[in-house]
Amino acid sequence: MIRSASVVLALAAIVGLASSSVSTLDFVQHLDRQVHGLHCSFLPGLDEARLGEASGCQVALMSPYSSVLRESVWGGIPVSLPAMGTFAFLLWAIAHAWIAGLAERRRAWLLLTLAWSIPFVTSIVMGTLAITQLDAFCKLCVLVYGASTVGFVTSLVVFLRLREPTGVLLPRRPIAIAILAGLAFVLVPTVGYALAAPSFERYVGACGDLLDASDRQNVLIDLGGQGPDVIEILDPLCPSCRAFEKRFAALGGESRAKRRVLLFPLDDACNWMVSDALHPGACAVSEAVLCAEERADEVLAWAFEQQEAITEASANDPGAAARLAGARFPELASCIGSPAVRNRLNHSLRWAVKNQLPVMTPQAYVDGTRVCDADTDLGLDYVLARLLERGGSR
Repeated sequence: MIRSASVVLALAAIVGLASSSVSTLDFVQHLDRQVHGLHCSFLPGLDEARLGEASGCQVALMSPYSSVLRESVWGGIPVSLPAMGTFAFLLWAIAHAWIAGLAERRRAWLLLTLAWSIPFVTSIVMGTLAITQLDAFCKLCVLVYGASTVGFVTSLVVFLRLREPTGVLLPRRPIAIAILAGLAFVLVPTVGYALAAPSFERYVGACGDLLDASDRQNVLIDLGGQGPDVIEILDPLCPSCRAFEKRFAALGGESRAKRRVLLFPLDDACNWMVSDALHPGACAVSEAVLCAEERADEVLAWAFEQQEAITEASANDPGAAARLAGARFPELASCIGSPAVRNRLNHSLRWAVKNQLPVMTPQAYVDGTRVCDADTDLGLDYVLARLLERGGSR
């Protein structure tokens, strides 16, 4: 039983180590200040990368739970990095138990069970967050969860079934070695990563400024707040915009800045700057947001929540978005599609032209200073925190 269990633990540790390593590599590859498509593969590069693809991997990677200390380290320290160290330690621990002649000791298996409980409990927490907060799973994460569960259950079963003569204690030296080794496996790569992470301070605020932030046509939607003036360029049916808003909220930006939104639907039904409807129905939803006036944030939140359903319906029926918005907000039904709101949306697009904005979403400006395109994903916390702190000045 002990030999078979040891093989299972070794395999589980290898699977966990490989999965967390690939996840870490994928994370690091997105820290070169380039705009990337994201793949969701067990082997890096195996899947075709697609810009804007809202896969489980994209949701997980861009979520605030994929890394820590994001305001201090560019992109933060990926949580998969200490996971790598933990699984490497677990692989070492089972090998050490056999080499040191401790594999038959019940207390050795108690230590193994306690060690495996760390990734097991962490997997429960992260899995719960994936279900309740992200509503998405990535393949590599699921492998880590599975390896953690198999390792913990296997070590626990062996510990409960083993019997040992009363009074037989595990020597203190192996216990001390195991604890020190565990700390070294986790802390050395994590601290090393933090120290070796490049400083991109010089890029903060280095991507230009708005030509004219004035709003004579009243096209910027005021979402409230106090502090530096943040102008967001959003498409209500853009998945990246939804992710941007979530990360901005997690950063506390809603309470640290005065937020205004310019609607820029990437939909050829109203936007002459795009040749195809990248987000079908975005024009009608943008009109609904403009019609809502002081309730614009409520309509925008609904659009983000129902993005997939609205986009799918609008792909087959150009009028679906307007009907869905009108059904959810009946008081706006007569305004959506009216000449007045269409004219206002047209002025929004002309505001973008006047400021020579690129045809893309999301974009953000802090007191007129642009957040670089490459910084609207993993580097957002790092850059936005600094721009908010200094009011957007360079």
